Amino acid sequence: MQLDLNLLTVLDALLEEGSVMGAAERLHLSSPAVSRTLGRLRAVTGDDILVRTGHSMVPTPYAVSVREDVHRLVRQAHEVLLPVRELNLAELDRTFTVQCHDAVAASLVPVLVGRIRERASGVRLRVLAENSMDTNDLRHGRVDLEVGGGRPELPEFRSEPLGDDRLVVAMRAEHPCASGLDLASYAAQPHVVISRRGRLTASIDDVLAAQGLRRRVVAAVATVSTALQIAARGDALVTCTAILGRPLIEAFGLVARPLPIESPAATINCNWHQRFDSDPAHAWLREQVRASLEEITAR
Repeated sequence: MQLDLNLLTVLDALLEEGSVMGAAERLHLSSPAVSRTLGRLRAVTGDDILVRTGHSMVPTPYAVSVREDVHRLVRQAHEVLLPVRELNLAELDRTFTVQCHDAVAASLVPVLVGRIRERASGVRLRVLAENSMDTNDLRHGRVDLEVGGGRPELPEFRSEPLGDDRLVVAMRAEHPCASGLDLASYAAQPHVVISRRGRLTASIDDVLAAQGLRRRVVAAVATVSTALQIAARGDALVTCTAILGRPLIEAFGLVARPLPIESPAATINCNWHQRFDSDPAHAWLREQVRASLEEITAR
């Protein structure tokens, strides 16, 4: 049976006002229009709904029994079709999943968690490591935000650049190049490349090739922390981001030196699916990520 859900709105008004005229005024309709709808309600339910008693109308026992249910259904329909866009952080109870590489987790996430705890104590954060291959986690809602250097190309995704992070070279404090690093010595040293796909080359190799140089890559690893641990145990150099990589560089007792050649800065992107564009809570999370990075950069 095809039901006209507009009948519920009129039924709710009739039961609240107790008259056709009152319901018409409440709904900004004419009395004849409400009378016709009352007739349809009687036909659908098989009940009189309202009956005249003297100069007034009273609800039938059936109408009294469904009054609260009807009002609740109408209110829920309004909430579905006219959602509240104002965010109440004190009542926000939600778990967000953020996916990022370990340098972002080490530098950005502690600041982000602190900001969230101060502003919305009911929010929980799940932080996942980067996958070695591209996944559909953003598309299927298993991940709310991706933060890192990648940027999805399909139009169903949104991407916002949060800022740029220059490249530095991490090494042991006792490394022969710690006192000074030129392009020739940089190319001559062993290198560890950070690549979630296991690639043995990076964009810096194209820059070196333009200068007629080629570096010697001894390993490709998926995480910054693994690369820096290798550097801490030998003479390998690790080219990584300065701001996001700093906590891990310091944690392994390494030093950072400027990259001895002009190279494009690494862009830090925040990616999400378009389904969250109008979600106030998700927009708030993105703002906290942006503010957290600005706080780190300001330091």
